[in-house]
Formats: sequence, C-alpha cells, structure tokens
Amino acid sequence: MTSPEPVVVSTDPDRHVLGDPDAPVTVVEYGDLECPYCRDAEPVLRRLVEESGGRVRLVWRHFPLFQVHPHALAAALAAEAAGAHGRFWEMQRLLFAHQDALSDEDLGRYAQEVGLAPDELVGPPADRFARAVQADYEGGIELDVPGTPTLLIDGVRYRGRVELEALRQVVDAV
Repeated sequence: MTSPEPVVVSTDPDRHVLGDPDAPVTVVEYGDLECPYCRDAEPVLRRLVEESGGRVRLVWRHFPLFQVHPHALAAALAAEAAGAHGRFWEMQRLLFAHQDALSDEDLGRYAQEVGLAPDELVGPPADRFARAVQADYEGGIELDVPGTPTLLIDGVRYRGRVELEALRQVVDAV
C-alpha cells in the first residue's frame, strides 16, 4: 500500500483564479465564505468572468471575519484543502449555498460531494492550510480592506454595489 503524495501548501496570493490566468484585467475579491454579501456577489462575479471573452480573471483571497462569522475560518481552511485537489471553486459554491451549515460534520459532507474524503477537509489535515489563509488575511489588512466582499479591479478598490453592468463599465474603462 502506498501513502498518498504530500500536498504542497501554497501561499501564492493568486492561487485561486477563475478564468484565463493571463487575462488582461484582474478582479481580486477579498471574501468570507460565511458572508451573505459574498454569497450574493459570487454569481455576478462568475458571470463577469464567463462573459468577458477571456478578458477578466477573478482571484479569490480569504478574509474571514471570524469575529462575526464563527465558521468562516473553518470554511476557509476546508476550501483551501479542496483547492489543493483542484476543487476550490466547487467547494466555494457549496459553502456559499450552505452558509447556515458549516460545522465540521457539514464540511465533511461537502468534501464527499466534491469527491474528496471527509477527513481531508477538517481538523489537522485542513489546519495545515492556515498559513495560506493567514497570508491572504494579512494582505487584506495591509490594504485596509474594510469588510467583505472587497473588490480590487487592477489594483483599484471598487466602490459600489456588486452589479454586473456597473462592474462591466469599470472593466471596460481599464
């Protein structure tokens, strides 16, 4: 019996990219997986990327508001663990869809839904991703991220509602 290959934990701030990694416009989202506003922004941002013709990429960075959302950190760690297996975006969608159920037991069920072993996404196996989540969070602190979601479009903070047409206008002006 062979042991599983070790998972390399990346702290690269651009490790979760939706869309063409070489797209000329980058939207960075500092988000919290337990935040209802981030959940509402997800389909809008996904459409922005999907309908851009390869012009826009979305980069996710964790900014768990653990003071307000008690399961945000565990959800971020589970998403990172799923990401190590190429399943970050699938897990993100599941976590947003089930923000009212983010216990370790729930996270284990979601692991199975994306084809992973439950024990890979909770406890010590997920804890090894804490440095990556912390790096994202500290990066947000350095940028004075006020809350979630916070969007940066090519490095400029987007102010306003997360609405498709408004975002398209900003992207078109870049």
